[in-house]
Amino acid sequence: MAVSLLGATVTQSSAALPDNPPPDKIVIDVATVNGSGCPAGTAAVAVAPDNTAFTVTYSQYLAQVGVGSKPTDFRKNCQLNLRVHVPQGFTYAIASADYRGFAHLEKGAKAVQRANYYFQGSAQTDTLSHQFNGPYDDSWQATDSVSVAALVWAPCGEQRNFNINTELRVNAGTSDTAKTTSFMTMDSTDGDINTIYHLAWKHCP
Repeated sequence: MAVSLLGATVTQSSAALPDNPPPDKIVIDVATVNGSGCPAGTAAVAVAPDNTAFTVTYSQYLAQVGVGSKPTDFRKNCQLNLRVHVPQGFTYAIASADYRGFAHLEKGAKAVQRANYYFQGSAQTDTLSHQFNGPYDDSWQATDSVSVAALVWAPCGEQRNFNINTELRVNAGTSDTAKTTSFMTMDSTDGDINTIYHLAWKHCP
């Protein structure tokens, strides 16, 4: 499905700043969406009008342990395979990603949010992770940032799908799973909890 984007701006300070975003509209097609955290029809992608970001919104991304949980519920994941249609003469990279959600962790429980990013046919990047420790009962936010020097650019003149793998994992630890439930979500039930990926742009030689 073809979609257009919503989002935010990128601010970076470096001697070798990326170029301004292309004036033409970019389109992102969701080639495939797979994973226990994003069943069919529960993940939506949108692109910012200024081409600096795109947003992914989830509606059923929930990992949990304890009362009411299945044995497999402690880990949920989602792989997005995106086909990015880039204006002629430009290439792009993911400069940063902002993740948001809600977590309720009992004392002794822990949760981890992980993500990695890679272009089809390229080596997978290192996994970036953020840990949360109970007791915790609040919204959460995590940011993966990449320095300008470390940006991985899409190959110029080639169509390479972009893959985003995310994971939520909840560990009961010393909490009492017979009496309590710990969970972590990455979702959009209230319309403003989502994931924003900030794009950097560069002219191709």
